[in-house]
Amino acid sequence: MATLAVLLGSLLIGASSFAQTATNTGGLQLTAKVTPTAARPEPVRQFTFYILSKSYADVSQEVEASDIIPSRDKFIDDLKVSPELKEWLKAHEILDLTMPGLDKALTADDVLHVPEFLLAYQRSNSGGVTNGIPKPKYKDADKTDHPEKYEKQKEEYHSALRKFIRLHPETMSGMELEMDAVNPQRKWAKIESDHKKHVQHLAPDVAQTKYLVAKADTDLDGRAGVSGLPPGSYWVSSLNLDADAGDTRVRWDVPVAIQPGQTTRVELNNLNATDARAASAP
Repeated sequence: MATLAVLLGSLLIGASSFAQTATNTGGLQLTAKVTPTAARPEPVRQFTFYILSKSYADVSQEVEASDIIPSRDKFIDDLKVSPELKEWLKAHEILDLTMPGLDKALTADDVLHVPEFLLAYQRSNSGGVTNGIPKPKYKDADKTDHPEKYEKQKEEYHSALRKFIRLHPETMSGMELEMDAVNPQRKWAKIESDHKKHVQHLAPDVAQTKYLVAKADTDLDGRAGVSGLPPGSYWVSSLNLDADAGDTRVRWDVPVAIQPGQTTRVELNNLNATDARAASAP
């Protein structure tokens, strides 16, 4: 009898502990559907959803903050161009020197002050295409042999050219076609692209190693469930994986609140998703 009493007591304690555990945790039931343009909703079948303790968007920002790209000024300082061009770039919100209409951002003084601009202007107006344009009389040999003559003729040329450009600003049109060799935009775009790819590659790993609480795979009806979740705030995320149907590709990062002893139901659809194509755009 004593043994039976002990056994019954153990069973009662075990049942009480299980009930307490079930009462102190909550569950999550989710349904995922994607609606293509002008079509009916389709279940997101056999797709893995991740229950995170932190928004995936915030995880991506965390990774991005740890992989800082150089500031614009630091990037310009490291360019292999003249100090005058670096100064001009820092004073203007322009990095693409091959963009159409560059001439609208330039003045005659810019052309004369920045060696790269002067060379581009001379090339775009060479070959007799521009009537009346001043021509330099100074020679490189005079720079050493006759420095005073060289400087005087150079200043005379710059003065005449400055006046000519101010009278004929249209002659700056087409300079952008001569700027490709020193154009910093391509290098800056690569830095930004590499940074974005690094974040997109690393963020899912960080999310799963630091903030993953549970995973759930949907069935053929697009349903999935998770039980035994401690009460609190979570996010249902597809990380950087796309769910697609027809012409529609989406991702989710949806907040949910888990209450003790309750099952929270969440419907994932186009309305609480983000466009995957916009999210992955460079």
